[in-house]
Amino acid sequence: MRMTAAVMYEQGLPKPYSETKPFRIEEVELDGPGEDEVLVEVQAAGLCHSDLSQVAGLRRRKLPVVGGHEGAGIVRDVGRNVGDLRPGDHVVMTVVSGCGKCRPCFESRPVLCEGVTAPRTQGLLSNGARRLSRSGQPVFHYSGVSAFAQYAVTVPNSLIKIDSSVPLDVAAMFGCAVVTGAGSVFNSAKVRPGQAVAVIGLGGVGLNAVMAAKVSGASPIVGIDINEGKLALAHKLGATHMVPAQDPHLVEAVLDLTKGGVDFTFEVSGAKSAMATANAITRKGGEVICVGLGASNEMYQYAHAALVTEEKVFRGSFMGSCVPGRDIPRYLALYQRGQMPVNELKSDVIAFDKLNLSLDLLDRGEVVRQILLPNG
Repeated sequence: MRMTAAVMYEQGLPKPYSETKPFRIEEVELDGPGEDEVLVEVQAAGLCHSDLSQVAGLRRRKLPVVGGHEGAGIVRDVGRNVGDLRPGDHVVMTVVSGCGKCRPCFESRPVLCEGVTAPRTQGLLSNGARRLSRSGQPVFHYSGVSAFAQYAVTVPNSLIKIDSSVPLDVAAMFGCAVVTGAGSVFNSAKVRPGQAVAVIGLGGVGLNAVMAAKVSGASPIVGIDINEGKLALAHKLGATHMVPAQDPHLVEAVLDLTKGGVDFTFEVSGAKSAMATANAITRKGGEVICVGLGASNEMYQYAHAALVTEEKVFRGSFMGSCVPGRDIPRYLALYQRGQMPVNELKSDVIAFDKLNLSLDLLDRGEVVRQILLPNG
């Protein structure tokens, strides 16, 4: 079938992206689903800071590639041996799809799956297949999802069936922003009632961490961002105290408020300066939960003696350490009960013609989550 998709041919183009246009909106060919594959009509796809990282070339991808790793849609066809999904099912699309056979999968840690890494780095589905092309030339899949398109073929493990009453433009955010932010609190840190928490970086992922910290009973919850315009939304969603990242007294203010530092700091930006702040405001014996990704070859520094004598922990949290089949239904239930109002994160809905401009808005911190409607 022929469809419209956003294709990236080159990484590292200069800003503004509205002029250099890293994504070209083109017609591409999509093969139907093979064995153990599913065809989804994409109804919504979220724009994430990870997309900015790929556009900037901080992490290399096989090119040309159809972008998008966070989405939701409706199943339209299934290949042989697909037993749990049927045409008409509403689904969340997520990058986490373990093979079910390797050691991390046996330990319920599919985000660390060894079986899907090699094909994904080659721009293939996790089963090693490629279903995209243009004029007879290969076009590659982005993280096994490629949601910046009218349709996508992926594997069943990347899809979580959801209640059709959940708006798909909201459901899309559960594929990455929600599982990453909320999962860092629920799974990686396992925050308990009364523990003090700080979140540095109040985009889609960070604000989900704020909401999850509130659900967990954390107190106080300190929201920190370089963009002061995001602090009010963080307060609305559960942050008890807000501090601008550029405040020269930030560290002293948090240490005074918490009488020595927070139990957990969630660092979501990946910036070196933010990591230094996270370390400084975390108490002795506390944990810095490292959620944000910098460039793949970037090195960070810390004082090793202080790490040892203060018994701090730097803990990585990739995709919220999520198990999609377990976590996404749980987080959707919290949303439906009003405990995690994920809909508040939606800044705007856009069509393909605004995609590159929307990257600029995201890069400047003017929005939280923009939702692409490929068939809108």
